[in-house]
Amino acid sequence: METIGSQKIWSYFDRRRTCRIATNTEVRKAAGHEVGSYVDLARKIAELQFRNRDYVLLFRGQTNDYRNIKRNTSIKPSLFRPRGTGNPNQSTLINRFLRLQAAEDILLRRYQKPLLGIDRMQRHRILRWSILQHYEVCLTPLLDVTHSIRIAASFASLKKGDQLADKAYIYVLGVPNISGAVTASAEAGLQIVRLSSVCPPSAMRPHIQEGYLLGEYPEIAAYAQKANYYPYEIDFGLRLIAKFSFEPKRFWTDPNFPRVPHDALYPGDKKDVLNELMLKVTQELGGSSV
Repeated sequence: METIGSQKIWSYFDRRRTCRIATNTEVRKAAGHEVGSYVDLARKIAELQFRNRDYVLLFRGQTNDYRNIKRNTSIKPSLFRPRGTGNPNQSTLINRFLRLQAAEDILLRRYQKPLLGIDRMQRHRILRWSILQHYEVCLTPLLDVTHSIRIAASFASLKKGDQLADKAYIYVLGVPNISGAVTASAEAGLQIVRLSSVCPPSAMRPHIQEGYLLGEYPEIAAYAQKANYYPYEIDFGLRLIAKFSFEPKRFWTDPNFPRVPHDALYPGDKKDVLNELMLKVTQELGGSSV
């Protein structure tokens, strides 16, 4: 994956009030630029998009700012995240890939009419991964992001159910121009999946969340292929343009811009047919992720 910032990037990442030129490493090492309200965040992201016009901005919200051994913000796909301390070892990664393959097999067997897109689901692994990741069935090489600032900020605010976290983070990731359901960039080493174009219309969650997924290009489908990469290369912190922090209890005070509640972010079975199917896949898969 190419490190963002080979060309200059404009960023918010620390206590300074103004947007300024920064390196990817400076952004990752910083504590994050604190914003006091949704309007404050939206205004600053608008400036980032104007100044960084070569990139499409996607967003990820988290309640923690995870760091690697160099104390840089680390944003890894679930399959490659550390297990406790340190990077997952060979045995752990092999088991994770095997579990992913088992989940794919179950999904293919259960994905039937009247759901649309059966042919595409059978042909394209990246689409199967996208659904398994978005519905949290198992660990995958993909990272959940969104095109919506409000959705990202709402996710970042939630600690458990609708309980608010004390602190939240918004990561702004820069990606190449997006075209079609799946965009592959050999130059950036990225694949970008637009969930609304790959999930059937009966799947409400990805449409409500304005979800996208990021992955390596070419995709890493097995441990033998992953062995060709250093751990730091498979980290979407390399695409970080800006980092914001906020306190959810103060951030959502404007009635014109309310937080999206938990039940709206995660519509139940009656509103999302695919969610019901993925619960069955999870049950058949059994066991716990490693």
